[in-house]
Amino acid sequence: SAPNKFAALSAHDGMVTVSGALRTLAGALMKIGNDVRWYACGPRAGIGEIRIPENEPGSSIMPGKINPTQCEALTMVAVQVFGNDHAVAFAGSQGNFQLNVYKPVMLHNVLTSVELLSDACRSFCDRCAAGIEPNEKRIKEHLENSLMLVTALNPHIGYEKAAKISLTAYHEDITLRDAALKLGFVTAEQFDAWVRPQEMTHPGAGERTTV
Repeated sequence: SAPNKFAALSAHDGMVTVSGALRTLAGALMKIGNDVRWYACGPRAGIGEIRIPENEPGSSIMPGKINPTQCEALTMVAVQVFGNDHAVAFAGSQGNFQLNVYKPVMLHNVLTSVELLSDACRSFCDRCAAGIEPNEKRIKEHLENSLMLVTALNPHIGYEKAAKISLTAYHEDITLRDAALKLGFVTAEQFDAWVRPQEMTHPGAGERTTV
């Protein structure tokens, strides 16, 4: 029983708070769904760094296309939950004085959001997330072509020289290694010792000893 009956009758702030938490979860799921779609897009002209299960192969407009249906379903659920939360928040602001009669619509939207999120999470996990596989060949191609790797040279040769290496590699369409050697800022041995992508994927990766 509510300690303050008048407050319980006139406002339903607890339900508004719960709805807000559900909206926060929906926001996180929206990002997950979109990230997976982007990473899986392709397979040749897109990012294509992961493969997702082919649940519904085929497209009515593009033969052979694999639609990321689970990602699409997850993001649509997120959109609906966003809308439900707006309804709950507005309903929570209504009523007059000691009585807010909007509890039925608030309850309906909160329960709908709970059910949608629950079903969507289970479906996405079972039919998409559990079957995601890395496209190692594509990842390797992107990694080796990335100009970002020049960041590893910052502690050793400084920002200015590292930036010049990156720009040279970009404008002349050559690798970072070739650009670094061409400019004479590092030796081949130094580049290979300092630019190690595997060491840039965890905390403390930049704490290397100069050779």
